[in-house]
Amino acid sequence: MAYVHAEIASQPDCWRQASELAPAMLDRLPRPGERVAVVGCGTSWFMAMAYAARREAAGQGETDAFQASEFPVGRHYDRLLAITRSGTTTEVLELIAALRGRIPTTVLVGDPGSPVVETADAAVTMPFADERSVVQTRFATTALALLRAHLGDNMDALAADAEVAVRAPLPIDPSLIEQVTFLGRGWTIGLAQEAALKCREAATFWAEAYPAMDYRHGPISVAAPGRLVWAFGELPDGLPEDVAATGASFAHSRTHGYRTVLGRWAAGRTPVDPMADLILAQRFAVALATSRGLDPDAPRHLSRSVVLT
Repeated sequence: MAYVHAEIASQPDCWRQASELAPAMLDRLPRPGERVAVVGCGTSWFMAMAYAARREAAGQGETDAFQASEFPVGRHYDRLLAITRSGTTTEVLELIAALRGRIPTTVLVGDPGSPVVETADAAVTMPFADERSVVQTRFATTALALLRAHLGDNMDALAADAEVAVRAPLPIDPSLIEQVTFLGRGWTIGLAQEAALKCREAATFWAEAYPAMDYRHGPISVAAPGRLVWAFGELPDGLPEDVAATGASFAHSRTHGYRTVLGRWAAGRTPVDPMADLILAQRFAVALATSRGLDPDAPRHLSRSVVLT
């Protein structure tokens, strides 16, 4: 399991490098006021969701996220931004080729030598965040870190939170849990979806994800003793109490015990950034795999890139 462990642990440094890279990419990234579509597949789609919600909430302009295969090609945008680790994913390559000359395209990619670099109008390459693992961790979060730096988020604080998250104890012993549901609000819905995907990919584990406000509209019915609800970011009023009433365990960055780790937190400090909390969820997924006798570096039925023939 050397690859995924090392790649998860490297995220604080990768995020710092992304922050340093962002100012040099101003002409390639969305400008304030542009109407932007962000696309990806799998993990990259969930990062697109997170960025789209955060950019629009920041007042930077209307921003939509799509799976690359589901992009509405008849709709107009000022720019299409694609996130792809390998740069070889069929759906992304076909979409960018179809939009050539119609919509300016920018791609965030790990491999500078991949075909998407030549296909897109502009590329932001991040070889320092590329991965050997099939299961994505650091490339996806580093792409989001670069985009957050471009939005003006405090990257020093984010990287510091990530340093805590790579060392913090897990909120619960994974071997005691039979099911987990991740929740988010706004931009953290994408993070919740990604956390659930990591559990499914790495550990073939029953994991779901929902908007936190919608959780009580049905999905809470699966909550029970031996199951876990893990929330990212803002908590709806009364949600922890409603989960507790089901007998399920509840996790949130306020409950993870960060204040005791490395002496990092003073009493009453705001919880870590939700993106740093995603690191803990990645580690949880890897620990789940180990507890089930699986190798998260060799997930079944998956390959590093989906290339359709």
